[in-house]
Amino acid sequence: MGQIHTPDPVKLICGLIFSGQDVLQQAVERLQVRLGTIDIHSEVFPFTHTDYYRQEMGADLKRMFVSFQRLFRCEQLAELKVFTNGLEENLSQINQGQKKRRANIDPGYLEASKLVLASTKNFSHRIYLGRGVFAEVTLQYRANRFQSLPWTYPDYQDPRVLDFLLLARRIYMEQIG
Repeated sequence: MGQIHTPDPVKLICGLIFSGQDVLQQAVERLQVRLGTIDIHSEVFPFTHTDYYRQEMGADLKRMFVSFQRLFRCEQLAELKVFTNGLEENLSQINQGQKKRRANIDPGYLEASKLVLASTKNFSHRIYLGRGVFAEVTLQYRANRFQSLPWTYPDYQDPRVLDFLLLARRIYMEQIG
């Protein structure tokens, strides 16, 4: 019989898609108030992998990733997704009579073997966590690199994202010793 044990804490990351530098700054500040100090961030680069957000958020969207110094328990992921959804709502603006997001904030976590992302959408490869939130393994770490899965979003296969995640994993591995 397997022994029940508490898993190692995990490294929280957030992917941000945003429509302006002002909303990025507001989002980052509020994330740090709730989640603590950001230890690293990726470069800001154009978000060009899909037009999914264009109608709601506009054109010329940007992408950036952050990771947090403090480690978290993996079971906090649903709570963190609820928080980031509330933050997205709070940062929204009324445009032509409709409330529109200016930021999309997706929390997830790294552990030694994988990247896990939270989602509010169910699908065959996602597991329900509670509070309307699902989790998916988005990337697996094998052979000294992150490798995609059939459902991995194209932007998570971008070399800039993979480089950021490798650096975040390196820091995480030092943190857990």
